[in-house]
Amino acid sequence: MKTFKDFFEKYQWEEIKKKLEKVTLSDVENSLQKKNKTIEDFLNFISPVAAVKLELMATMTQQLTQKRFGKTIQLYAPLYLSNECQNICTYCGFSLDNSIKRKTLSDTELMIEATVLKSMGVNHVLLVSGEANKTVGIDYFLNAVKLLKPHFANISIEVQPLSEAEYQQLHNSGVNAVLVYQETYHREVYKEYHPKGKKSNFGYRLETPDRIGKAGIHKMGLGVLLGLEDWRIDSFFNALHIDYLQKQYWKSKFSVSFPRLRPAEGIIEPNFIMSDKDLLQLICAYRIWNEDLEISISTRENEKFRNHIVTLGATTMSAASKTNPGGYSVDKQSLEQFETSDERNMNEIKNMIKKAGYDPIMKDWDVIYSGV
Repeated sequence: MKTFKDFFEKYQWEEIKKKLEKVTLSDVENSLQKKNKTIEDFLNFISPVAAVKLELMATMTQQLTQKRFGKTIQLYAPLYLSNECQNICTYCGFSLDNSIKRKTLSDTELMIEATVLKSMGVNHVLLVSGEANKTVGIDYFLNAVKLLKPHFANISIEVQPLSEAEYQQLHNSGVNAVLVYQETYHREVYKEYHPKGKKSNFGYRLETPDRIGKAGIHKMGLGVLLGLEDWRIDSFFNALHIDYLQKQYWKSKFSVSFPRLRPAEGIIEPNFIMSDKDLLQLICAYRIWNEDLEISISTRENEKFRNHIVTLGATTMSAASKTNPGGYSVDKQSLEQFETSDERNMNEIKNMIKKAGYDPIMKDWDVIYSGV
């Protein structure tokens, strides 16, 4: 059976770059007026010339988001399980070549962290770890889900790419969503960012969402690490990937995240700088192109940006995030994967959302409704 990798081979990075440069204002205006948007319309929306239409795009984004999702923002918090990793990634604090103290949560420590999150009102939790298959592999994840399932309405996971059979196990255990980021779709430079470890296999990672879809996972989350390569071209390929997956695995839901490269131990400086205005344009492009897509904004972004994006397209936000294993209580000094920018607590985030005229949602889905 064919996968996105076969579809991906039909496109070339430089060809997309040339297409973006040729987009005219008339192209953008025509795309904005179309009822049914295509991937070519998305390309027009992220083009440099489309920036002059940003105010109109923002208005359309607000209207489309309220039409589909209402005035609600779903809140979640990440729970970092381990900072052990077998990969060398030039942009990550968990990279194997960083001389840091490694930590993996025990069952007791995991439940202590969970208790703190529950005291904050968290009902949606995202389990995150470095990519160390021997230490934090499928057995560890299944055990963690088993321990946490009675305490949270929704469990998502963001870990190393797994096999279809392993994703099926996670699905059967009650995992609602799996997030996996290609980091960059630039095949030629991918190896430079990932010189060692299983993650250096570009093709295996590219086909991961296909394995997730075949396993019947309720929701998939995709994204690129903004700052590694040209955000416009990377985002086009990410949208192309989502477009393919929605047609192939139509029973699943999809979300997109926008991680901008943030400071971390031993990492490189961003190769491409993405401004707040650029990020707003990208968020608008996704919403206008795809009304059903969930849009997630993490605490990587600063308070000012997150305050404004609540009314301009966001549907999901993390809050009070700690990006190190044990960061909520067990081991607050362990190494973070990256620095957060919005450090407000959960109540402050809730109040900000309410002040904007929106409702913060702590639980809007239950595994009982999925037939799991």
